[in-house]
Amino acid sequence: MTSGTASTASTASARPSGHALIRAGRGSFLLHRRAAVAAAALAVLLAAVCVAYLCAGESWVAPSEVLKVLAGEPSAQELVVGTLRLPRMVVGLLAGAAFGAAGALIQTVARNPLASPDIIGVTQGAGAVTVGAMTFGLTSFAVLPYVSVAGGVLAALLVHAFAWRGGLHATRFVLIGIGFAVALRSVTQLFLTKGDYLVAQQAQVWMTGSLNGRGWAEAAPLGWALLVLLPAVLWAARAQRTVSLDDDTATALGIRLGRTRLGLVAVGVVLASMATGAAGPVDFVALLAPQIARRLTRTSQIPLFCSALLGAVIVVLGDLLARKLLAPTELPVGVLTAAVGAPYLIWLIIRGHRTGGRASGGHA
Repeated sequence: MTSGTASTASTASARPSGHALIRAGRGSFLLHRRAAVAAAALAVLLAAVCVAYLCAGESWVAPSEVLKVLAGEPSAQELVVGTLRLPRMVVGLLAGAAFGAAGALIQTVARNPLASPDIIGVTQGAGAVTVGAMTFGLTSFAVLPYVSVAGGVLAALLVHAFAWRGGLHATRFVLIGIGFAVALRSVTQLFLTKGDYLVAQQAQVWMTGSLNGRGWAEAAPLGWALLVLLPAVLWAARAQRTVSLDDDTATALGIRLGRTRLGLVAVGVVLASMATGAAGPVDFVALLAPQIARRLTRTSQIPLFCSALLGAVIVVLGDLLARKLLAPTELPVGVLTAAVGAPYLIWLIIRGHRTGGRASGGHA
């Protein structure tokens, strides 16, 4: 055997099972085959759901006309597809992807499937500050996503401060987060009682998580924010691997776990807060998407890209069903995601109890 053959053989033997080595110039990276197939399938599913979303409504639009509008060609359906349906769908797509990625990052750090932004108080903090701003006259949906970030970050800092006891135990982190979520919902209700009646009605609909009336004014800030955060998200996808190591191994390798975990949580909090500002607190998307993605890919860590794709599919498909199930009455998309997510949350808690709390053990 030549030295080159021996080197190839040793590389192959060191490669984790189910991974392919992809070479790009002088660099190379490992690609999980099942995760790549799942991501491609989810991308196709998302494209199909988006086309169905643009076709369905009070009037049916042929897929050929939808494709014409998307391609920028003249079409009689420009108003229905390009002005009414497309911006709303883009908001749902971006918000869903942000929720899915945020849930994946926070669950990775906490090592707990219950630790999603809508369970530990992040979206409730974003919602409370946003509703407060709406109560005092700030109703521009172009500005509200940035206000939501302040609320989400503040809520995350408070949960972290109260949960820290020489370390961040996952069970304590989740329980304190749930407590803050309840308290912040009460603050939101207080703002609703103090505000103008019409503003309170608008805020109440927003709080259920709704895409009704959303347009390019909401899609643009969210899209730019996600574009700015893209380098941080790409870093987070790589950093997830180090966070999955135990503390002793990571320390031996010279990895600063504290900073890495803090960075991942910060990216997750900002993503969830921006999505909340644009679409409202659409509950359980950040809880469901990462866990479904992990079961699809069967990876040791939660796949970030698949979680984002699944989050987008859940929100866009949920809003499509919300528009059609009781037509002409439109349900908020948050009602449908809660109807699916609440039983799943109960199942997670029961399963964790039966397995002796293993789902909630460990340190964040």
